[in-house]
Amino acid sequence: MREWWRDAVIYQIYPRSFQDDNGDGVGDLPGITRRLDHVASLGVDAIWLSPFFASPDKDMGYDVSDYTAVSPLFGTIADFDALVQRAHDLGLKVIIDQVLSHTSDQHAWFQESKLDRTNPKANWYVWADPQLDGSPPNNWPSVFGGSAWMFSPLRKQYYLHNFLTAQPDLNFHNPEVVDALIEGMEFWLKRGVDGFRLDTVNFYVHDAKLRNNPAAEYDDMPGHPYGAQIHMYSKSRPENLDVLRRLRALTDQYPDRMMIGEVGDDGIRQVELMAQYTSGEDKLHMAYSFALLSPDHSPDHFRRCIQGFMKEAPDGWPCWSFSNHDVQRHVTRWAPTPDLEDTVAKQAINMLISFPGTLGIYQGEELGQTETDIEFHELTDLGYIDFWPDNKGRDGCRTPMVWEADAPNAGFSDAEPWLPVKAPQAAHAVSNQEAQNDSVLATYRAALAYRKARPELRLGLATFPTLSDPLLAVSRTLDDTCLTGVFNLSDTSHTVTLVPTASLTGPRHADINGDILTLPAFGFAYVETTAAEAPFA
Repeated sequence: MREWWRDAVIYQIYPRSFQDDNGDGVGDLPGITRRLDHVASLGVDAIWLSPFFASPDKDMGYDVSDYTAVSPLFGTIADFDALVQRAHDLGLKVIIDQVLSHTSDQHAWFQESKLDRTNPKANWYVWADPQLDGSPPNNWPSVFGGSAWMFSPLRKQYYLHNFLTAQPDLNFHNPEVVDALIEGMEFWLKRGVDGFRLDTVNFYVHDAKLRNNPAAEYDDMPGHPYGAQIHMYSKSRPENLDVLRRLRALTDQYPDRMMIGEVGDDGIRQVELMAQYTSGEDKLHMAYSFALLSPDHSPDHFRRCIQGFMKEAPDGWPCWSFSNHDVQRHVTRWAPTPDLEDTVAKQAINMLISFPGTLGIYQGEELGQTETDIEFHELTDLGYIDFWPDNKGRDGCRTPMVWEADAPNAGFSDAEPWLPVKAPQAAHAVSNQEAQNDSVLATYRAALAYRKARPELRLGLATFPTLSDPLLAVSRTLDDTCLTGVFNLSDTSHTVTLVPTASLTGPRHADINGDILTLPAFGFAYVETTAAEAPFA
């Protein structure tokens, strides 16, 4: 029997920014529950909830201080149970974040671990002695800048933090640590969650010898020095696979559960890791990376990433998405001018449904939402604040959902929200789009319905017919039918010649005259042929 997650479209909800129901300016679990009908109306299959756990919020919940407690900011465990029940009633699976690579420095485990070198939790985090001159143990950098090591005067040692200093890394070489994390995951499985999204899944295990990372090749120092190294020893270690096998053994005890891992690495390496982590049936069920969350919008990039995965792991499974809570929204990344933003948004979802694998959508994406211009005094994301203004951080993609155009804060909250709702974003409100047959929202619903109606897009073999840039073609072949999506990834019109027996089907932004298909700026179309035919003359 085919697993539900293989054909799923997963909708990511960032709880702080979805819906505020208690009037404190921050989204909460009851607010999410109230808005689940909108999510279900899109035709998605599951929701992924970003962290709602107890946390001091130095990294907006990705610094967990208690893995089995709901932060009072978001509600109660009863609120979570009600959310799961409502989601299941609507036919939606529930996936929750698990931030396992590190905890908050306020977690009870770290508070004990840092006291001395002999306490029961002394080896639960990555501790190392200074070098003879007092400097950090090696050259590993933090993703957020500076050294990945912070000195603790109590132990007279450094602890590892791949992210903020307030996010100490757990020691996965210690089996007790993995045992404790599995216990926390099981708590949520017993409450009915259908899966886990594993944050920074390739950061779990570090090199036990603490060897220095080698330098990367670059012509000019990267704008962020993290990119000046090949992170050979600080992450993506082969020992990571053993941890993934232990986590898989847990989920295999519960029917129909799944794990999706976030892989963060450089270039095509991240696609190779996606393949490695999902090959066989003893590790992750699927993985995604930042490969398609980049500014690169070229046909070659999409082909290289998808074909690279298919080659490396023919039995693995990918999840592809264009936006999430960590990157600039793809409409802003890819639209060359504001007047083309909606056009790019409509093409994006119709292109995404042509890709083999599971699909991800980030809240607001279905509205064609754009990046919010955040001023320095409005920043809440501390991770990249030292890189302002070259890197404006992640606040711009995390601003609140917009529901009612004429309501205060576009219907998100009656109070001043934690991040501002600005006019360019409020213009995308659900209320402005519901009655429009040609809105971005309507396009998303139509595209996802088309994917459900066409088994070729879910089950078909994927190939890439050759077309000249800036055109991308993705063929999905099942039995005797070939369905090919063709996409113009530019702001100028282009044509292709179809074979005489080809027919257009499904949603499109293109014109046909005889055998000539004209694709306007960011146009798209689906072409149906027999499996034996090439779609283009």
